[in-house]
Formats: sequence, structure tokens, C-alpha cells
Amino acid sequence: MFEHLDRCVVVTKTQNSKFFRPAVWVKIQNCLSGGFTLIELVVVLAILAMVALLVFPRLPSTSAANLRSSARTLAATIRYMGDKAVTSKNAYRLRVNLTDTRLAVVKMVNGEESTDTDPFFSRQILADGVTIEDVTIPRLGKVTAGEVAVNFGPAGLEDFAIIHLKGSRDTHFTVTAYPQNGKVKVEEGYQEVGP
Repeated sequence: MFEHLDRCVVVTKTQNSKFFRPAVWVKIQNCLSGGFTLIELVVVLAILAMVALLVFPRLPSTSAANLRSSARTLAATIRYMGDKAVTSKNAYRLRVNLTDTRLAVVKMVNGEESTDTDPFFSRQILADGVTIEDVTIPRLGKVTAGEVAVNFGPAGLEDFAIIHLKGSRDTHFTVTAYPQNGKVKVEEGYQEVGP
């Protein structure tokens, strides 16, 4: 008679009156309240735990993200310097201080260094915890200490350059700049690339 077992039968009776005999009304309503069973909750929690175990190890750590971001910012700065040198017909120099891990962009005016007012050059290039391990330029070889100047003339980048950045967990990124076409590559790891 009743198709669903999760429904309750409620019987109500009306009061007697002079004109009508007593009536019995049958009303069917849901007796179970909506919600989740304990088994459903356990299954959902187990699925969420498995997803977390698969996803969390693949998320980049903060130090790895800082290193990747620093390498990309350095590459963008080198590209922008090359483009600006070509379009403005001015010489620029990227001063790389390996001892203090500082990068500075200067404009060359009559053989003298001066600061450029471009806001792109005043921003911080390297994130905290990222150091410059070495710089390789063919005319100087591999330089691991002191200061190196990467020069940009009216034709763009003058020398092939490799800059190795090091993160806090001994991870590396390599930024390679090519003078012929102004291309700058960012590669993960410590790469030894020839011109």
C-alpha cells in the first residue's frame, strides 16, 4: 500500500458533529529529517584526505616560487633594457654585485653612469632568499665574486650572458641572454649553455 518506507503515516480524526459522522483522515508525511548519515560524512572526508595527499606535495614552496619569480623578473628586466637601449639609442648597464646580491640598472651618458627615472628599473628584481651564484660572459669567463657589468648599446645586448640564481634550498634557475636577437631564456636548474 505504501511505496516508501521512509514516510510515516499520521492518522488524524475529526470531532463528531450533528450533521457529519466522525471522519478519519490519513496523512502521509516524511518522518526522516534531511541530512547526512555518518557513513556519507566519513566517505566525503576520506575523499578530501586523498585529494589533499595528492595535491599538497605538488604545490610550490614559497622559496621555490620566489626563485622562479626572481628569474622571470630578471629576464623581463634584461629584455626591457635591450628594447629601451634600441629605441632610445642610449647605452645602459646592468650592474651585478655578486658579493651583496644586488642588481642595479644605470644609464650611460657621455661615458658616465647616471640613474634612469624609469620606474621599471627602480623595482626590486630579486626576492628575499635568492642569491646570484655566478655570471658568465665570454670576455670575462665565469665570475663568482665581485661585480660584473652587462652592457647594452644602441644595438641591444652587447655580450652573451648567463646568470645563475640560487634559492634557499640549493635550487637553481638559469637566465640566458642572447645578443643577436634579444632573446632571454629562463630555465630551471643550473644550466651550462654556450653562445
